[in-house]
Formats: sequence, C-alpha cells, structure tokens
Amino acid sequence: MPASTRSTGPVGRLLLERAITVAARRAATTGGLRFTERQLYYETCRVLRPTPAPVRRIPHSPAPPLRLSRFTEVLRGREPAGLLPAPAAAPTIGGPAREPDLYAYGLPRLLICQDRSIARMLLANHVHLEAACPVLSAEDDLPLDSRLVAALERAGDATVHVLHDASPAGIALPARVREGLGPGPARVASLGLVPRHAQALRLVSGRRPGPVPPFGPVPRGLRAAEVDWLAAGRFAEVAAVPPARLLRAVLRLTRGPRPARHSVWSDLRELRSAGFLTWPDV
Repeated sequence: MPASTRSTGPVGRLLLERAITVAARRAATTGGLRFTERQLYYETCRVLRPTPAPVRRIPHSPAPPLRLSRFTEVLRGREPAGLLPAPAAAPTIGGPAREPDLYAYGLPRLLICQDRSIARMLLANHVHLEAACPVLSAEDDLPLDSRLVAALERAGDATVHVLHDASPAGIALPARVREGLGPGPARVASLGLVPRHAQALRLVSGRRPGPVPPFGPVPRGLRAAEVDWLAAGRFAEVAAVPPARLLRAVLRLTRGPRPARHSVWSDLRELRSAGFLTWPDV
C-alpha cells in the first residue's frame, strides 16, 4: 500500500496532496473537462496505484488503496481546476421546468443516470448538446413525466439509455425504467456498468459491509460469475471510470448508430476503444 495511504503525519499528507493535484490534472485532461469529487477520488486511487502495462489486459477490480474519508479530509478547502462544486440543494437535473420544449416534438433518445452527480458532470461537459440527448437523473426524474413518455412514443423508435453502477440497485434500474415506460415502442438499453465491465476496465471496486440482501430477478445477459461477484457484496461505480473515457463512451453510444437488439460486445479491443460494453435490451 502506498505510504500516503498509511501515514497520517505531515509527510503522508503532503504526498496525498501531491497525488490529488496530479489526479485533478489527469481528470481535466487538455480539454478542461469538469469532474465530480467522487471521480477525483477514483483518479487519485489510480495515481496511488498505477496498473503496470503487462497486467492491463487481465480483468480485475481491485480494492481502493485510499480510504474515501482520508481523501475527503485532505481535499477539504482545496478547489482543483475542473472540480464541480457540490450542489447547494438537490436540484432537478432535467425535468419539466428545465426542458419544456422536450414535450413539443418526438424525442429519439434519452439518457438516464443512476447517479445525480454523474448526470451533472455530463451536463457540465455539454454531452446533452453534442449527442442531442437530454440527460436526466433517476433520483430526480423517475418516474418520467407522462409528456416526456409521449414525446418518446412520437419518435417511433426512441431509445432510453441507462447509465448505472455495477451494483444490485444499478443493475435493476433498466427494468425499473422499462416498467415505467409501459407498453410503448421506446426501448431501454443499458450502457453498464455490470461486473464484467468493472473487471475489464480494472475499475476500483468496493465491498458492502455485513450480509448482502438478495436482489431481484437476474437480468438477461448477466453471467453466473457476475451474479456471484454481486452476491459477495462487490460493487463498482460509474464514477470510477476515468472522466474522459466516460464522456467518449457515452457520446459514442448515444449519438452513434443504434446497436443491434440483443447484442453484446465481448471483444476487449472494442471495449477499450468504446470504453464500455453494451448488453441486451430490457
């Protein structure tokens, strides 16, 4: 374990402050991306524990080398360039009051994020404009407004993309969205994460303390090993994906051609270029 994660003295703090500075620079990249505090935490984990080149292709989801509480303590009072400020309240990301024109036309695509902060990050980086795809938060915008559902139905072949964590609650979200849409023609497509994504991308993963409650029906396309991974209390957050990679993947999969129904991208080379795998529709 890196010294900065073991020591609470001044030297350990200085090393961790330096790691956070490097991580913020990496998260922003040359394009000046905006990122959340949680994304900066995971980027700091990658700085503290880089993956050697020979093992980058070996699927694995390591434990974090740094406690979140320790990171938060050292970050307090610092404002790295690109870091999104914490919202003063729990704002609606993209509901009726924010996007009234959504209801006047057919809506061919929509993105729903499980994590409100990820939705804010995508909006701050103008993904909704580049992909011509409204970005909503499951916390704030589900169930979907009936007028929004009608706009999806008017498009005829609309797709509702769902971006979620590799966790029982996240994996259940696409089915929850599907149920809320009713029998209309819009389809629901999960962008991930699922456990195999976390392992292929070597994302830092956590483990739920205590007994793990059983989750609902296993979604189509989820493998037995992934079910075991979740049953062991493991989880990986979308925030663990490097910000630039997350943006590239979301843009590619929302504004690009619609993937074939029931397809799974299993080739790791394509995974690395796209950033994510898609998995079967709900």
